[in-house]
Amino acid sequence: MEWRDEGVLLSVRLHGESAAIIEVFTAAHGRHAGLVHGGASRRMKPVLQPGNQLDLSWRARLDDQLGSFHVEPSQSRSVLQDRLALAGLNAVCAMLRITLPEREPHPELYHATMPLLDRLGQPDWGTAYLRWEMRLLEEMGFGLELTRCAVTGSRDDLAFVSPRTGRAVSRQGAGEWADRLLPLPAVLLGQGGGAEGWAEGFALTAHFLTRELDRSLPEARARLIDLLIRVASSPPAAD
Repeated sequence: MEWRDEGVLLSVRLHGESAAIIEVFTAAHGRHAGLVHGGASRRMKPVLQPGNQLDLSWRARLDDQLGSFHVEPSQSRSVLQDRLALAGLNAVCAMLRITLPEREPHPELYHATMPLLDRLGQPDWGTAYLRWEMRLLEEMGFGLELTRCAVTGSRDDLAFVSPRTGRAVSRQGAGEWADRLLPLPAVLLGQGGGAEGWAEGFALTAHFLTRELDRSLPEARARLIDLLIRVASSPPAAD
C-alpha cells in the first residue's frame, strides 16, 4: 500500500530512540498517522514542526497498518516569535485532531484550512478562525442555519440561535424565549461586528462543537480564545 500527497503536520511524538510518529492532515487522505524513521534526529527537528507543510510518501504492507512516512519540507510556518500566531496554530492543529476521524478525506475543509494557516496572526485572523470553526461544524454534519428565522421565516433582525437546532431566530420570533437562546453576533452574518462579536461567536461554536463531539474542547482552543479576546479589548498603542 502506498500513496503520495501534501499535508500539514499536526503533531509529533518520539518513538523509540530515533523515530517519531507524526499525524498529518491531507486533502485526499484526511488525518493520517505514520512512522518517520530518523524523525528524532537533529536534521529532522526543524522539518517536523507542527504547522509545516510537507510532501509525503506513505507506505505499508497492509492498509490498516500504521505504515511509515518519507517526508520532505514544502513550506515552513515558523511562528515561535508571535504569541498570537503560535496560539492560533496550536488551536487549529488541536481542533483538527479532535474532530476528524482518522483516514477520512475532507478536501473542502483542507482547502479552507490552508489559507487560515497562511494568515496566522493577522489583525482579522480571529474572524477568519471563527468562520473556520463554522466550517468544522459543517464537516461534522451539523451546519448552522443562519439565513432566516426558524419561527417567522424572515431574513431580517436575526439576533439569536436555537441551542437545540442551530437555526437563527429573529427578535420578533424569539419573544419571551429570548433568554433561552444563544446570541447571534453580526460577524457571523457578514454584517461587520468584527472583534466585538468574537466572544459571543466563540461561545456559539463551542456550544455546538462540544455537543457534537460529546467531550471537552482542547485547552489550546481555550488559550487562543482568551488571548484573542484580551487583544481585541486592549486599547490601541499610542503613536
